[in-house]
Amino acid sequence: MAIRLENVGIAVSDIDAAVAFFTDLGLSVVGRDTVSGEWADTAVGLDGNHAKIAMLQTPDGHGTLELFEYIHPTAIETEPTQPNEIGMHRVAFSVDDIDEALAIAARHGCHPLRGVATYEDVYKLTYLRGPSGIIVMLAEALRAG
Repeated sequence: MAIRLENVGIAVSDIDAAVAFFTDLGLSVVGRDTVSGEWADTAVGLDGNHAKIAMLQTPDGHGTLELFEYIHPTAIETEPTQPNEIGMHRVAFSVDDIDEALAIAARHGCHPLRGVATYEDVYKLTYLRGPSGIIVMLAEALRAG
């Protein structure tokens, strides 16, 4: 059986703010829509499922995010995920210039959780809290690989 990763889905409280953040980082919007109906209820497992969605793609064409903002049922606010919690909690991106990426993130009010670290002279990397509390990892390779 062949398998490939299709996308990573992230529920957000403000889809426009999340789209602005990720497009400023360099992703492109490949589609936006509002979804609802019996097929959506069945696929997602929620009665009355109604959501705004946006599909964003990385410039290399290999990574796709699906952002969704629930209209119905009401979205459930949770505490921001911590890096050591079990389950999915971050999305990671390679960037050419981590300082530039952090400047872009800062314009959206998003800053590193602690700072920028250097891993064995291979990567500069950081975790930051993005829109809707999403943990975003940014990594800049320090040598060609």
